[in-house]
Amino acid sequence: MMNCVIIDDEPLAREGMANYVREIDFLQLTGTCENPVELMKLLDKHPIDLVFLDIQMPKMNGIDFLKIVQRPPMVIITTAFPTYALEGFQLNVLDYLLKPITFDRFFKSANKAKEYHQLITNASMPAPQTTTEGIDHFFIKCGSKYEKIYFDDILYVEGMQNYVTIYTRKGKYVTLLYLKHLEENLNRSSFIRVHKSYIVSIQKIEGIEGNEIFIQSHKIPISRNYREQVIEQVVMNKLWDKIKFS
Repeated sequence: MMNCVIIDDEPLAREGMANYVREIDFLQLTGTCENPVELMKLLDKHPIDLVFLDIQMPKMNGIDFLKIVQRPPMVIITTAFPTYALEGFQLNVLDYLLKPITFDRFFKSANKAKEYHQLITNASMPAPQTTTEGIDHFFIKCGSKYEKIYFDDILYVEGMQNYVTIYTRKGKYVTLLYLKHLEENLNRSSFIRVHKSYIVSIQKIEGIEGNEIFIQSHKIPISRNYREQVIEQVVMNKLWDKIKFS
């Protein structure tokens, strides 16, 4: 069961989506709000898994809310304006529903949220603040199959909106997962963020030149914001040069 909230300044729109929610057995309507300001108060009081979020609202629009909130729940945008789609997906929304919304489209979107919720809830990945001793793998869902991924096999990970591609020594795997959630569950002494879209295995790095990391035949970009940290953590304490031995 997922706790959800509907945010829309139009009473009829809120009631219509509330009726849809009541028809879906894995959704529990925790509340409805007229604007994101009310939502932020609700988030402080109740655990929320999913938000159906309108864009054009008074006080604060939905896009502005997504830009300022820290660690938002899963978000499905519901709007009459298609022009916000790209910006919404860049902010990691799960889906984008254009009004008028049919029940069939609403159900497909809710089911997508259910699959993602199950994935992040049930994936047996260690949290970074806990010990990883004895844990050498986790599972992800690729289509209808659960794939076993060994940490030691991972070369690097690429984030693509609300999906990630995990590149391993055996091949690559695409799954519905946010890159930041995967990063939170990887051992930080073994993996490092090198770009807003890439995480790499430190042990698999074969070389660094300019703004690129070399892992086997792959070239992974290093962004300017991460370069200093990458050089410091990956290279400097293991660098042999004339200065070190002088």
